[in-house]
Amino acid sequence: MLEYADANIAEAIAKAVSPDNFKIPRGLSIKTMSYDKKVVTTIINEGKMATFIATINDLLFCTSTAEKTLQTARKLNK
Repeated sequence: MLEYADANIAEAIAKAVSPDNFKIPRGLSIKTMSYDKKVVTTIINEGKMATFIATINDLLFCTSTAEKTLQTARKLNK
């Protein structure tokens, strides 16, 4: 779970890391939702541990990129 300053940021992050056309391997399920100021991702992996680790790494990278993009957008709007 990640927590942000407000619900709008949490919603933007959740949407950024939840592409609607993402193909995932069989046995892997990923769902990211925002709840108020929080972003929660549920990962179910019935496959190899390497797949699970790669999924977490990708998710963290995408989250970091989304956070940096929002920070840059806020600076440009000032």
